[in-house]
Amino acid sequence: MAYIVVVNPGIFHDAGMPYAAVVWATCLAAAFGSIAMGLFARYPLALAPGMGLNAYFAYTVVKGLGIPWQTALGAIFLSGVAFLLLTLLGVRQVVIATIPSELYAAVSAGVGIFIAYIGLRNAGLVVPNAATVLTLGNFRDPHVALACFGLIVTAVLLARRISAAILIGVLLTTAVALIFGLTQWHAQTYHFSDVWATAFHADIRSSVRLGLVEVVFVFLFVDFFDNVGTLVAVSRKAGLARASVNEIPRLNRILLTDSAATVVSSLLGTSTVVSYVESAAGVSAGGRSGVTAVVVGLLFLLSLAAVPVLAVVPSAASAPALIVVGSLMMSSVADIEWTDAAIAIPAFLTLLMIPLTYSIANGIACGFVAFVLIRLCLGRWRDVHWLMYVLTALFLVRFMYLGGLS
Repeated sequence: MAYIVVVNPGIFHDAGMPYAAVVWATCLAAAFGSIAMGLFARYPLALAPGMGLNAYFAYTVVKGLGIPWQTALGAIFLSGVAFLLLTLLGVRQVVIATIPSELYAAVSAGVGIFIAYIGLRNAGLVVPNAATVLTLGNFRDPHVALACFGLIVTAVLLARRISAAILIGVLLTTAVALIFGLTQWHAQTYHFSDVWATAFHADIRSSVRLGLVEVVFVFLFVDFFDNVGTLVAVSRKAGLARASVNEIPRLNRILLTDSAATVVSSLLGTSTVVSYVESAAGVSAGGRSGVTAVVVGLLFLLSLAAVPVLAVVPSAASAPALIVVGSLMMSSVADIEWTDAAIAIPAFLTLLMIPLTYSIANGIACGFVAFVLIRLCLGRWRDVHWLMYVLTALFLVRFMYLGGLS
């Protein structure tokens, strides 16, 4: 999970946020979430700011919509509070029963493509083109070549099942960049006071005034179902539960911890905290209790000592990490029944529209609408939960009168 300490601040820096402050916020949020999970939920599940939602925050909400990062942090705070209330009221069971698992799988894959595209763009492997929208980058550019080196090295390390492959790939690429003068070492010191540049800057009032309901919904939706998928995967690997999410022990405590960690992360100055599927690595090594998560949290605190060296990491070193993480998220497409057009087409629209429209919200909306309308036309309206009809109606109103979120 340590790669998030390098990658997350770079993404938020693109949104105009102070790099050092986000490093501190990332480590502190991951430490709080993981330690709370270990002590309160007693579960070997580690948490940190989530990939995908950080990109959505920076590139769609802040840069795309022109919303100040302080206001976007306010939306994350509201999503955490909403998740907390949903958990306390027991609404999560209704939501889980409402959303078809195929659409959840498609959202996960679509977010993976979205992350990978951002990595390809940051690496210069794809560039804008007036005729074809996108085209191949210039491989004679040393920074592009460096990114290719990092991508291949990371892929080989993963293929060889080397622990911390992504982090090692980032560090090796950074070392090569230093050797060839593609990045510079700037000696500087960082202090805990740096965190105040983002901490408690969440503008909740502005997010309410702007009516960022859809943005809050996306943060809530992806956070909720990302956790459900991770919980099932890690629980099954640890032998703690079977395939059903309702059979996971202490589920209420797990979801309460996650929602509380999201509230804390927004106050510190970073994106939604999620359960990491990399927690399965700890389970594979023998972790079965909350001690595992507590140790991860403590190590995130210790990693703050590395803050002074993180600024040397170039985008060409962090971009391959985005591409690789995106590729790993594609495994969820195996859960989609591609031979059934009533399932395959909504799922395909979901995963395709997320990167093409640069919006997780648009992908979710297209998938929901297609899923419900196809079933209505087939006379299978009883197969659809009533809440899906409500959400679809809202999405249709949005498309017709409010325009797309781009």
